[in-house]
Amino acid sequence: MGTETSPVRVEIDHGVARVTMDSPSNRNALSGAMIDGLIDALAAAVADPAVRVVVLTHTGPVFCSGADLKETAAALAARLAGPTSTDASGVPAARLGELLAAIAECPKPVLARVAGPARAGGLGLIAAADIAVAAAEATFAFSEVRIGVIPAVISAVVLPRLTSRAAAELYLTGATFDGPRAERIGLITAAVPAAELDEATEGYVDALRRGAPGALAGTKNLLTRPAAATLRDDLEELTEMSVSYFGSAEALEGIAAFREKRDAAWITRP
Repeated sequence: MGTETSPVRVEIDHGVARVTMDSPSNRNALSGAMIDGLIDALAAAVADPAVRVVVLTHTGPVFCSGADLKETAAALAARLAGPTSTDASGVPAARLGELLAAIAECPKPVLARVAGPARAGGLGLIAAADIAVAAAEATFAFSEVRIGVIPAVISAVVLPRLTSRAAAELYLTGATFDGPRAERIGLITAAVPAAELDEATEGYVDALRRGAPGALAGTKNLLTRPAAATLRDDLEELTEMSVSYFGSAEALEGIAAFREKRDAAWITRP
């Protein structure tokens, strides 16, 4: 996947696409190339029937430092100097929403493996993932206000995760917090000792591989589905949904596998 200069690497093995942010020299900042590479990697994973789970990870000590400020400054300077001064397309943040949507809407489970610090837009990547496992020692911060901007785009995926009091405190102060706090407020799924991060990640990956592809995609939709106007309308829609899945080929295979005490046909193992 990609070229030698791409800041994103992809490896596919036993149903798992490991998408690695590989630009440690700028702390895996969200440059235009990084955003494009991640979007392309996710699209390829969705299109590949062999991929069952996507793991978003990184090289170097930092998970993601947020927007590439050097590239942003250059784009803003060029914009202000040119005739199209209202065009923000050259600013990396202009495409961040597309990336967050690609992660959140991916029909295959996305797991973020966070071994080091994450800041600003990097927290958006974590919040957009279905499951996020971080080293307890990793640190996090919504640092936007400290450079005169706001965490606008990432709020679409971050705010549904956080308690409202924590969101207000951390957004407004830009304070740094650790893995255990990130777990308590809902930003990540689990904070584990750094030495146990890979084991914890693989535990989740193995569990996700046991789910049926169609059922996993349907469950992701269920988690973000807006409720119907009334309880009875909601229950009627959900009942129809449930019955349709029970009648699917996946369900027939899954039930048969359960009764015969064997792995279902879709399960891939290392």
